[in-house]
Amino acid sequence: MNTSEFYQQIWQDYIKMTPQAEAIADALTARGETVLNDHIAFRTFNQGPTQLAALEPLILALGYRRFEPYHFAAKKIDAFGYTPPHPDLPRIFISELRVEELSPESQAILLPLIAQIPADTAADASVFWRGRPWSAPTYADYQELAAESEYAAWLSIIGLRVNHFTININALTQMSEVAQLNEFVEALGFQINASGGRVKGSPAVLLEQASTLASIQEFEFAGGEQHPVTTCYYEFAKRYYDDAGQLYQGFVAASADKIFESTHSQS
Repeated sequence: MNTSEFYQQIWQDYIKMTPQAEAIADALTARGETVLNDHIAFRTFNQGPTQLAALEPLILALGYRRFEPYHFAAKKIDAFGYTPPHPDLPRIFISELRVEELSPESQAILLPLIAQIPADTAADASVFWRGRPWSAPTYADYQELAAESEYAAWLSIIGLRVNHFTININALTQMSEVAQLNEFVEALGFQINASGGRVKGSPAVLLEQASTLASIQEFEFAGGEQHPVTTCYYEFAKRYYDDAGQLYQGFVAASADKIFESTHSQS
């Protein structure tokens, strides 16, 4: 599979979960902008057939190169960033939850879900858009997970899917600041994640970011219960050049920590 096919599949799955992203991208295109993606991100567990180590070969096969590790102690998450084979392609960010560090109660919910994942699930890149490879948890289990780890609860019902795409502000011609894009998005009727500030990061750390609050969709839980769940969000990023004249390629952990909260419950 080439990168064009990969991103076409990922985008189509993403906008089913995140209709706001298609609306925002279409509104920018209608203004004459060309919308390029700065990066995409995935969430997974650090155990079972879909852990990061099993997914990484699929990313490397697309020509990507592992760039930097990231650690989020409070959220019990590790991640790697990957740089693309061509500058017009997005970077990739894959994070995984340290399941063994959760409470025994949360592990008792998650481990049976992970045990359902077929051994060959990561045999090809379609693992990134095929959807949840385990049966839905009960809503009570989802709520119990959410009380300890929103990331765990999200994964339990959403599964391994792209968590967000990111508009590359550097590629826009009519807006040059994150704050401008925030205002444009709000005028379309979508909310901005204010956790850690409406604009996260700064020129000093060579990266500024913002994001919408996640879309919400009804999901069916075990037993047939239907409940609204936060799904995915749209991010915006502006990168700066370092003292050597190189465009910053990485991510800022302190900002990413707050971006994760774009999928927190909005009730």
